[in-house]
Amino acid sequence: MFRIVERQRVNPEVNRFVIEASIIAQKREPGQFVVFRLHEKGERIPITIADADAQAGTITVYVQELGKTTFEMGRMNAGDEIADVIGPLGNPTPIEKLDGEVFAIAGGVGSAEVLPIARKHKEAGNKVIAILGYRSKDIVILEEEFRSFADEVYVTTDDGSYGREGFVTTELADHLEKGRPIAEIIAVGPAIMMKAVCDLTRHYNIKTMVSLNSIMIDATGMCGVCRVEVGGETRYACVHGPEFDGHKVNFDLLLKRLASFKEEEKISLERYQAAVGDEHTPWGAQDA
Repeated sequence: MFRIVERQRVNPEVNRFVIEASIIAQKREPGQFVVFRLHEKGERIPITIADADAQAGTITVYVQELGKTTFEMGRMNAGDEIADVIGPLGNPTPIEKLDGEVFAIAGGVGSAEVLPIARKHKEAGNKVIAILGYRSKDIVILEEEFRSFADEVYVTTDDGSYGREGFVTTELADHLEKGRPIAEIIAVGPAIMMKAVCDLTRHYNIKTMVSLNSIMIDATGMCGVCRVEVGGETRYACVHGPEFDGHKVNFDLLLKRLASFKEEEKISLERYQAAVGDEHTPWGAQDA
């Protein structure tokens, strides 16, 4: 069992958890993830490791309430225990000193996934520019953490309630048109956002890496559920990724697969809410 040390609601839809997992904390690298199973009847869900404290033996994750399991996890508190936390899984992000700037682009809770990667790039001596996108001001997270080390930070909101009105691509397009010396872009967030970033950077022939949030079960490459098409070949996000060259990813196929179980996820969430008597509707469930 893995004990929750801290639980903090950081915005109306996202919770921050600090969890005891000493071996994972000692070995994890930026870009890697863990798989949770809350209890013996629970499903397995992959969550990226946002931070770790090797000395304290803890990992930090940010979990967005979108379906039954993440909603159920959002009702857990410090002192509660998680049945299984498996990891670290996936390949660490390759990071080295680059000849040019690194743009870290995040959408929503993807900020928690980009944060350790961007910080490691800064530690490697790279100039880091962060572009963070959210639907509105009330769900902005981790802005101050990025400002603590990044050379430049830009925030966009869809409704213009904070930062620049528009999407991350609105901000990125300006920097591309100015001809900034961009060596690499890492984009993490909703698949449709990552697709839009790649469609934009393809014209500039700038290396653009994305972290794919495909449906996953065993996370060992055995079940094949997380398969994605990259460069015309089938790859498994769990063992070959989660990061891939975004210009080679078949995003249309990925978006179709991500929508495969929307109706089942909606029914599962509604049954759980009815059972626990909680009528709270998580963000995004309306579209499920």
